[in-house]
Amino acid sequence: MKIVVVGCHGQMGKPISRFVDARPGMELVGGVGPAGRDYIGKDLGQVVGLGRDLGVPVVDDLESVIDECDALIDVSSVEQCLETLDLAVAHGKALVTASTGFTPEQFARFEEAGSHIPVIFKCNTSKMVNVMLKLVETAARALADECDIEIIDQHDRDKLDAPSGTAVIIGNMIAELKGTTLDDLAEYGRVGHGSRKPGGVGFHSLRAGDITSDHKVYFGGMGERLEITHYAYSDDCFARGAVDCAAFLEGKPAGVYRIQEVFGLA
Repeated sequence: MKIVVVGCHGQMGKPISRFVDARPGMELVGGVGPAGRDYIGKDLGQVVGLGRDLGVPVVDDLESVIDECDALIDVSSVEQCLETLDLAVAHGKALVTASTGFTPEQFARFEEAGSHIPVIFKCNTSKMVNVMLKLVETAARALADECDIEIIDQHDRDKLDAPSGTAVIIGNMIAELKGTTLDDLAEYGRVGHGSRKPGGVGFHSLRAGDITSDHKVYFGGMGERLEITHYAYSDDCFARGAVDCAAFLEGKPAGVYRIQEVFGLA
């Protein structure tokens, strides 16, 4: 399976590229970065830290290499990822994206693309995070109507969206179980005077230093509380999962596939 990584020099792009290279049955055939970066034109193997040449230069034009691959893994910016989506549809390539920060209207474009190509999006690609989500779902089914729920996400200082995409996934899941919408439930931080919103879901986003990714969900009852937490020590867990997603899409017909299917959690 031949893979092009879009955003290959980034925080996620480098480990994804290394996992693709190391995975039996996969070949890293292209890397894409933004125009003007000093690594454009350099060998992909050196840019992503393989310590050897692959004979493949990093490019700033995805269309020039897209026909070399079977699937794309995009971990770039929102703007680049939407361009990747359009090109994937035009060229009939499978697409995995672990990027976040999309609007509902932009997510709808990914949904529509599923009519033409196999695609996985709107997910956290860590297997353990998805196991955590399963545990949160079980707890919420039992406790959502009798506990106060708070969600804390912690990331590095450069993360652009708050709350995190994973925190929003958790919040939407709880809202669905309650038969309402996240807009009706969510409280983002607190300031001033007044008691907690009854039945609401609190979000708190910490951004500091080089924190990789932590998510914690509190179910606060009277005299007791339940905490479900995932800690990531590096981006390797997300990178490995993104490569698992690409492998899952091999040979699949067009459609939107869920991350739970990849990890046997559906």
